[in-house]
Amino acid sequence: MEYIRRSDERGAENIGWLDSKHSFSFGHYHDPSHMGISALRVINDDTVAAGGGFDTHGHQDMEIITYVTEGALEHKDTLGNEFVVEAGEVQRMTAGTGIMHSEYNHSNQVPVKFFQIWIQPNELGLTPSYQQVRIEQTGSLTPLVTPTGEAGSLNVHQAVSLSRLKLPAEGRQELETHRTGYLHIVSGKAEINGKSFSAGDAIGSNNTALKIVATEALEALWFDLP
Repeated sequence: MEYIRRSDERGAENIGWLDSKHSFSFGHYHDPSHMGISALRVINDDTVAAGGGFDTHGHQDMEIITYVTEGALEHKDTLGNEFVVEAGEVQRMTAGTGIMHSEYNHSNQVPVKFFQIWIQPNELGLTPSYQQVRIEQTGSLTPLVTPTGEAGSLNVHQAVSLSRLKLPAEGRQELETHRTGYLHIVSGKAEINGKSFSAGDAIGSNNTALKIVATEALEALWFDLP
């Protein structure tokens, strides 16, 4: 079974300093037919204007992944972490019993673009924690987040793996899982199982291989989900 989510069908919020696209229901955007897939609850494609950002706010019982694609994001939290997450870096925050944090564009001149991803944990009431790392691409498919932190990836409290797929134009890749797979296009274009996809589009599948041919240089996020 295929689940296709097109970029222009996503929920949208634009409040000046923030331009956000919601793949799944989030905030004021609610659609019962798009509540997430498996343990993947949120993918927000955010652009924050120069000098803008999210004031201090709280989270609980959620694994929150931030992947910056352009610019840099300034992070502060109640664990005492104060870091700048730069393009290409990935951050994992276990909200657990509760954590407060703020996120601001580190620049007063250029916007920052990033994905915020929420994964439902396999256990509630975890101790809050934080990880951040830059993971260089090794081959076409590189793990960013795994349950055990393998190959230098961040660890997450759920049977979920998140990998970055990069292909040159005309590059090919077959992705297969015996569980649930979900592929979100970050940039570029591809033919996937005979259908055309571009930035912001996504496809999910259960026990179905995704046969990918990049029609432009491609970057995508691949989720292997329970």
